[in-house]
Amino acid sequence: MQTAAREDWIAARRALLAREKAHTRERDALAAARRALPALKIDKEYAFEGPDGRETLADLFAGRSQLMVYHFMYGPDWAEGCPSCSFWADNFDGIDVHLAHRDVTFLMVSTAPVAVIDAYRRRMGWRMKWVSCAGSDFNRDMNVSFTPEEIEQGDAFYNFQPKGFPSTEAPGLTCFRRQGDGIFLTYAAYGRGLDGFNGAYQLLDLAPKGRDEDGLPWPMAWLRRRDQYED
Repeated sequence: MQTAAREDWIAARRALLAREKAHTRERDALAAARRALPALKIDKEYAFEGPDGRETLADLFAGRSQLMVYHFMYGPDWAEGCPSCSFWADNFDGIDVHLAHRDVTFLMVSTAPVAVIDAYRRRMGWRMKWVSCAGSDFNRDMNVSFTPEEIEQGDAFYNFQPKGFPSTEAPGLTCFRRQGDGIFLTYAAYGRGLDGFNGAYQLLDLAPKGRDEDGLPWPMAWLRRRDQYED
């Protein structure tokens, strides 16, 4: 860690601030480019099970024109939900109320049975809506669920290319727009594209030691479900 006199620290911080402002302007331009992407019409019918019973994709909008879905890794035969997705969900809990006031419905979806999902949601203390797409092609069509054969062959289509994925379930976030009776996929993000949705990571990026993941067997080897840390 370098140190500096106050005047030198202010000068260095101002120089970095200029870069941060440029990054903010570029981020705003990138967000506008996302919104300008062409939309993909969804023609297939999907069924979900959740706290409101059986629902269609249209029902999930809950009367709003926009829908955001976080694809939480939780397979049909898994004992627990993914710890990384649980980390992300800790950051999501409570934001659905605010998003609803901007005409956005936010929820999570998994292929696990609804009873299993509900038990894990209660364990974690989350309040947001979480539905099961078991028996539906929804997660496969959104490129976040794969067959064992696709995993073995290494050609699972993830993050917009057939590069493979090490699990039958993958994380992602998909955004939809409803216009009249039509439903359209407007955006999807996977892998590192999900980083910006994790407020804890954004704060760690400001900390003196950053994410402090260098030297670990894999970047998130430190992570535990929040009720499984030793202390």
